[in-house]
Amino acid sequence: MPFKQVKQFNCTDRRNRLVEYIRYYIEIIAQAIEAIGVGIIAFGAVIALIRFFFPVWNSKIKSYKQLRQDLGKAILLGLEILVAADIIATVVTEPTMDRVQTLGLIVLIRTFLSLSLQVELEGKFPWQSYKAPDTSDHLEPGP
Repeated sequence: MPFKQVKQFNCTDRRNRLVEYIRYYIEIIAQAIEAIGVGIIAFGAVIALIRFFFPVWNSKIKSYKQLRQDLGKAILLGLEILVAADIIATVVTEPTMDRVQTLGLIVLIRTFLSLSLQVELEGKFPWQSYKAPDTSDHLEPGP
């Protein structure tokens, strides 16, 4: 009785294809999250400018301070989402020293921008429990 020849699947080929599919979809997800982050910054800037040029509520005074607050909030949220996209993108990149340094530098810059924006918006560092008094609209007496 002759033996049937059974077709054997190469597990490494299936595994490699699966890994490539996963990498492909993670790249798409990271790019989508980056697009969302950029969209949030753009949309927030448009909304902030509309609120500045066309005040809707009772206040008819155009406030530069409020414009800065609104723009800062939009940029801060967008930067946080862009950092998340960078972290997701690190999963699929080849771990060469050049790529790791580049991604680390991008995350470091975006984190620094986020921290400085948060300090400017809230008037305090995230680890402080008090807010510094606002003296930007007041003139200090001279000596």
